[in-house]
Amino acid sequence: MTKKSAAAHALGAFIAKAPTPFHAVQQISQRLVAEGFSAVQNGDSWDDGGQDLSKAGAAKDPPTRLFFTQNSSSLIAVSLNAPLSQGFRIIGAHTDSPCLKIKPNAVKTGPEGMLQLGVEVYGGALLAPWFDRDLSIAGRVSLLGPRGEITARLIDFEQPIATIPSLAIHLNRDVNSKYNINKQRHLPPVLCQGDKLDFDELVLKQVAKQYPNEKHQELLSFELSLYDTQKPAIIGLKQDYLAAARLDNLLSTFVAIEAMLAQSEATNTVIVLNDHEEVGSNSASGAAGPFLASVLKRLCGDEEQYQRALSHSMLISADNAHAVHPNYADMHEPDHQPHINAGPVIKMNHNQRYASNSETAGLFAHLCKQNKIPYQQFVVRSDLGCGSTIGPITAMQLGVRTLDIGAPQLAMHSIREMTGVTDVAYLQQALTAFVNLESLPGVY
Repeated sequence: MTKKSAAAHALGAFIAKAPTPFHAVQQISQRLVAEGFSAVQNGDSWDDGGQDLSKAGAAKDPPTRLFFTQNSSSLIAVSLNAPLSQGFRIIGAHTDSPCLKIKPNAVKTGPEGMLQLGVEVYGGALLAPWFDRDLSIAGRVSLLGPRGEITARLIDFEQPIATIPSLAIHLNRDVNSKYNINKQRHLPPVLCQGDKLDFDELVLKQVAKQYPNEKHQELLSFELSLYDTQKPAIIGLKQDYLAAARLDNLLSTFVAIEAMLAQSEATNTVIVLNDHEEVGSNSASGAAGPFLASVLKRLCGDEEQYQRALSHSMLISADNAHAVHPNYADMHEPDHQPHINAGPVIKMNHNQRYASNSETAGLFAHLCKQNKIPYQQFVVRSDLGCGSTIGPITAMQLGVRTLDIGAPQLAMHSIREMTGVTDVAYLQQALTAFVNLESLPGVY
């Protein structure tokens, strides 16, 4: 394993244990606690051992290291190493990925002799790759305990227990030219043979397996998703690529945390990992919600200090970029074709689908040059629609200067995506350089 491939291997191990945003946040929380961060709840007093948190960064040693969660699927981590008047180096990413969510009345029965699950498509999923995969189930459940208490637990069946079989080409001769997938009729996965199944009982058995010392009387509700059990892998003749589920956007989530933990200079770093980006970010734990602004305001103590801190701050929205596809190169702007393993991509869109501008893009380009990190630029073809990120949404919420970047990848929104092994290391190096940037040019 080379130094540059180590980051990709570590990312693969993280993704394998994070089948849902809940599991991703759980993993990150455990990592942060091990690194000396303290968990803080919004309902708690933020008094830090008798000290005003707005002055926490005044002393360089020790730094104030805190993290906050929302809905168990979004997280903000804060490392304060300087006065708040010096502002924040903020990195934003998202924890969710397109997938199939299980409907509340889960089991579908019929005369076919197979029991299936009703599913709802979450986000803009590329549906064809979900067929003929070995699928499992993971997510969060709400439970009633023996004394009437309500608790939430995360579960993961881990084993392949479902699949969505394709229809044979003999019964659909046009499948290779007209592949029309009806989300209601064609996506319910096969679970088992039989004429009935108590899904609540199935879930409760899994809870009992994972939490053997707990007693639960009833399953009240669940947020469960299907996922591919195939593990991440380094692939290619020369081991150039990482293939995995949920690279968009657990790649950025992982390297953002790694960059914070590698921070060496006296700066203030904030990592915000939002859920629900794939469905528009309009939730309490999404980028359009109050989570980040409320944390920063409470850290700063008053409106004046908050606004002064933001004027000396910058946000990098890290979300994967479209690498040029060798079989579909014409779908890219001819002079803006990001390549795999050629460095992070600066994403530009003058219609504000990305929040980058000449100031933030120029600063990042200079930072990459200083650290000998290759970088690329992307704009969408003028005759195609452009996706978006949490960047413009967060910029609008905070009024902070913002840059949109991402590692180049292929098969975005597929059940299994692909990126470059070296690109994981490049992005981590670039974000680490950013969090160590002691001053920004000018005042926004």
